[in-house]
Amino acid sequence: MSDLDIRPAVLADVPAVVAMLADDPLGAQRESPDDLVPYHAAFRRLTDDPNQHVVVAVRENRVVGTLQLTIVPGLSRRGATRSLIEGVRVHADERGSGLGTQLIQWAVDESRRQGCQLVQLTSDTARIDAHRFYERLGFSASHVGFKLAL
Repeated sequence: MSDLDIRPAVLADVPAVVAMLADDPLGAQRESPDDLVPYHAAFRRLTDDPNQHVVVAVRENRVVGTLQLTIVPGLSRRGATRSLIEGVRVHADERGSGLGTQLIQWAVDESRRQGCQLVQLTSDTARIDAHRFYERLGFSASHVGFKLAL
């Protein structure tokens, strides 16, 4: 896997990232890879925020994975800073290759570098395989997440 580069995403990576977000049963229902305008606007907001880190994994000049890491300062846990991992995707051709582990390890390492005391993530209840993956990496399903669509 030494030919893999995990780097900050750039605007030109957005189509590949959106394609990966849409490439599963859940994403196919909520993503629109044919209209990149809202994704470009969101990407610009993310890159303007120093607490947001959107990265891509690139192999042979091809985007094969992505995730977003958000650094969240807080008062709870004695003023702990935590990180939140979102939007983890691995290209279908790369699933099972260890790339997902490398992406999560990058996020954990970066969280430490940013002074975080806790790394957290959510995963849709339908993603049973993802739950097993995160548990193998040491994450525990310690909370119940709630969402409210606005």
